This record gives sequence, C-alpha cells and structure tokens, in this order.
Amino acid sequence: MDSIYQRLVQLNDQLVTLSLDLQIKDSASRNVGGIIDSFTGLPHPSHVGTGAVIAKWTAALCSPESAFYRDNQLLANLELALQYMLNRQHSDGTITLGSTNYHSPPDTGFVVIGFAQLYELLVQQCVEHPAFEKAASLLALFLKRATPAMLEGGCHTPNHRWILTAALGLLNRSFPDPALVARANAWLAEGIDITADGEWTERSNGIYNAVSDIALYHTALSLDRPELLESVRSNLRMMQYLVHPSGEVVTDYSGRQDYGQPSDMSGYFLTYRLMASYDRDPLFAALSDYAGPFYKQFFSVTDHPLIGYLLYPEQMDISHLERASLPDQYVKVINGQHPIHEDLQQMKKLGHQLHITHSSAHTAFGAPLVRVRNGQTSATVMTNAPSFFSLRHGSANLLAVKVSTAFTPGVVSFDQFQAEDGHYKLGKRMYKGYNGPIPKGSLPPLKADGVTAAAPWYLLPHGERETTHLQEHIIESELTQTADGWDIHLYSDKVQEDVMTQLTFIFAKDGKLSGEGLEAIAGSSNYFLKQGSCRFETADGSAIELTSGAFEHWMPSVRDDSHPVGCQSVIVNLVAPIDNRFSIRLSS
Repeated sequence: MDSIYQRLVQLNDQLVTLSLDLQIKDSASRNVGGIIDSFTGLPHPSHVGTGAVIAKWTAALCSPESAFYRDNQLLANLELALQYMLNRQHSDGTITLGSTNYHSPPDTGFVVIGFAQLYELLVQQCVEHPAFEKAASLLALFLKRATPAMLEGGCHTPNHRWILTAALGLLNRSFPDPALVARANAWLAEGIDITADGEWTERSNGIYNAVSDIALYHTALSLDRPELLESVRSNLRMMQYLVHPSGEVVTDYSGRQDYGQPSDMSGYFLTYRLMASYDRDPLFAALSDYAGPFYKQFFSVTDHPLIGYLLYPEQMDISHLERASLPDQYVKVINGQHPIHEDLQQMKKLGHQLHITHSSAHTAFGAPLVRVRNGQTSATVMTNAPSFFSLRHGSANLLAVKVSTAFTPGVVSFDQFQAEDGHYKLGKRMYKGYNGPIPKGSLPPLKADGVTAAAPWYLLPHGERETTHLQEHIIESELTQTADGWDIHLYSDKVQEDVMTQLTFIFAKDGKLSGEGLEAIAGSSNYFLKQGSCRFETADGSAIELTSGAFEHWMPSVRDDSHPVGCQSVIVNLVAPIDNRFSIRLSS
C-alpha cells in the first residue's frame, strides 16, 4: 500500500482511540451506543456525528495494518453504535441532523451513501471473518428502513439532489429496485448545476464542491451514467487554481458556511484518486497526492478515504500513473463567459421572486472571478461576494477588501466585470427610491362609514405603489497587477454627493500593523488609516504595505455592515463623489 494509506491508517487509529471513551454505555439512556459530539455534548445519528465514528471503527476493523484489526471489543462497540443509529432512526426512515434539519431525507442520504458502502465492505469481509455478520445485518436493516425516505423525500440545497441520487444508486447496487433508479432519474432530469468552467451553484470550495463531486461519482458508477462524470472532471480541474501557496483552499467568496473559513484539499482526495484511476489522468493523480497529506480528521461517513481503499482497492492503486506538475504560475479567469445576467433576467420571468421554500436562490451562481498565482503570492478578484479582492503573500494574509456605502446601505457586491491583460474592472449600479400611496382602487374594502379599514402594513398591496424620486449611485473599482503588488482605483459617479463610504482591508490576526496614519478604534481590533501608509508584517518577514489613507467621515462602520472579529481591519473613510487610488506593495 502507498504511503498515504499508511498515514491514514495511523491517523484513523488515533481517532478511534479518542472516540472510544465518548460512546454512551448507560443502558438506561435513550442514546445508548451513540458517540458524544464534542461541540454539543450530545450524540447525533448523522453523517458527521455517530455515523462518522462508525466509518472510522469499520475502517480500523477491516484494515490489516490497524492496531484494531478484527478487534472483538471494537466490534462490540460498533454493533452498539449501529443499534443506536437504528434506535434514533425515525419511523419514516429518516434521521435528524442534530444541529438542524429534523426528519431530513438529504441528511439521511448522506448516511445511506456511507452505510451502503460499509455494508458492501462487511459483506465481503464476512467471507473470511463471519463475526462481521451481525454488523452487516444492522447496516442492512438501517438501509432498508431508509429506502422509503429516499424514494419519497425532498431536499433543501442544490447539492442535496446529488446526495439523494448517490444514495438511491448505491441502494440499488445492493438491493435492486427499479423505483430507486426512477427516483434518481427524476432528480437528474433537472440538469447538472455547474458552469462551463466547473463551478457548482453553491460556490463552496471548502465543503460542497467536494460533496457534489463524490456524490456524482457514485451516482454515475452505480447507475451506469458515465456522462455525469464530466461535471466531476470539470470541478476537479477548476480546483487546481483555487489553492493558496499554503495549501489553503480559496473560500473568500463561498455561498455557504465555509465562507472565509480555513479549509484544505483533503475533502477532494478520494474523488481525485478514483477519477485518476478511471481516466488515467496524471493531473488528478498529482492532485490526489497533494490532497492526501492534509487529512487531520475524517468528518463524514460519506467519504472516509480508508473505506475507499478497502472497498475499491484496484481503483485506489494509482502507483502506475504518471504525475503532472501542479501549476504555481497562472492568471485564470473563471466564469468569464458565463451568462449570469441573462440567467438572472430569465429568473425574473419565473415568478418566485427569489423565494424558494426552505432554500436559497444562490443568485451568485456563475459570477466571474480571477485567480492569480505567482509562486508564494496568491490573489483573488471576485464579483457577487462580500469582498472583491484578497491576497496571500507568504505568511502575510490580506483576507478581504470590501467597500460599503450608506446609499443602499451596506456592503457593495460588485456584479459587473471586465478583464484585460492584468487589469480588472468591477462595477455596481445601486438604486434607491420611495413609494407613493396605494391607488384607491387597490385599497382594502371600505368600512360602513366609507373610510378605509385600518390594515396591518404587511396586508397592504405594496406592489401597486408608484415609485418616486428614484436615485442611482454607481461605484466602480479597477484593479491592476503591478511588478510588486496591486493598484486599486475606487471611484463613483459625480451625481450623488455626501454618500458616506468605507473601504476596508481585513488582515489576519497573526501579524503586526504599523504606520503613522493608523489610529486604533477603541474596543476593537480595527484601525482607521487616516493618511499615508501602513504596513502589515508577519514573523517571517512577509509584508504587505498599503497606501494611502483618508478620513473624510468619522463612522467606525457604515450602517448594515460590520467588521469580522478575530481579524485586524484597516478602514479608509471616504465621501462620494469618490476618486481615490490605493497601492498594495509586497515584500519579503
């Protein structure tokens, strides 16, 4: 076995040891057999709760190199945990996530994907080790109970559809039923939600890209739909450009909970490995090698890598494949040609007015962005996101640059984009007006005395109001890469005056800010840059220098905006009309 496998076995054994004391053994508890979650203090029958621990224990029991290989005590613990899962499975076949999502078909689907593979693995192992038969039968019972929820259940988010298709396909692999295939095909008939450049709807490089990738892989293989793998390939190719020099994944514009959160490539390892084998692809092989060493934890039963090695040994062995060189010098425009504005216009014709029950419209799908990498320097230019620029230079991290305004009010999310030879222009047109009285013919019924009945504000037909005094405000930003950094030109229209505006540079906490123009804001880790320059420097000498400051109003934050905690924010206060230039210079 390869060195990554050996490391994963060692890591898994460590995690198994840590988890054993967290299992509830009190037979009087309704949660007997569950594994306590270290965050909530409760066990949860989810793919990231007890389900994830079940995957770790199964992997250890089935790995010959593990210290727990076929350990009778661990097997007894596993059987008790599986019984907990059955006890906490609702009568409709679903489980509850724990943090939210009650009686949840998609969260049950996450568990089904993992348990279906554990079931296949233990059935294979039973040939030589019949002691696994009870655990296999408990898994089979859970899967059969969950089947009605997979056949009838709905979803919340875009990626949930592919979780359900993967669950349906894997169920069908062990327990064939035409109804499972039909339900999967009903979801697949909606079409695959990915751009030509490989970005999924939720723009979630830290979590849900990888979730969609492995789910579509299982869907394609289990349902004999190889054409679905093209979407997986597309995202896996895109991800080579969305990694900072440190190995941290770009989450600066995510549409989900990984927004701005540290993340690495480990979640992509299993899919890269399987697709490298399927396509005999040197790039995927190299990216799999790169991703594997980042594992520090196995978060989900859905994609435990050791289960992949044990269940698909031939596919996971890619030692015979060549490795491509991974890029560290590039300028990559992603979604530059995606018709996002045409899509949004089409959306207006559908009539849902951005209200999708129990979900989000994800209108940033297909928004353009640019990734620029030059060795140890990594920059991202973004649209349709809370910030429009971020930069990593060695260990010095400029996490975000955002602009906010009192006009709308709040953070400006640029939605116009142009790119040409290292020069990027972003723009936003904002509108704000006022509403006239409701026309008499549209008012609620009159009372007997002819006076309009008093009505709650929310019962009035607001769509009938005439708009008055509609105002427009335009803000644009031009970013230009230079030999030693970046220039930012921020400007607005000349019509709207006295609009308080704020440009904020958000730095990581693990560096020192200095500069004569800096003034600390009491009670926070934020600073005004009133004039001149400031410098952000880390312990190894990596530095980012910012020029120049302004202090045209006194607001520490613009209305409907707030600055993140755990960071250091450098704030430049401006008043429209704006025409200001800023330089970011890098040094080591």
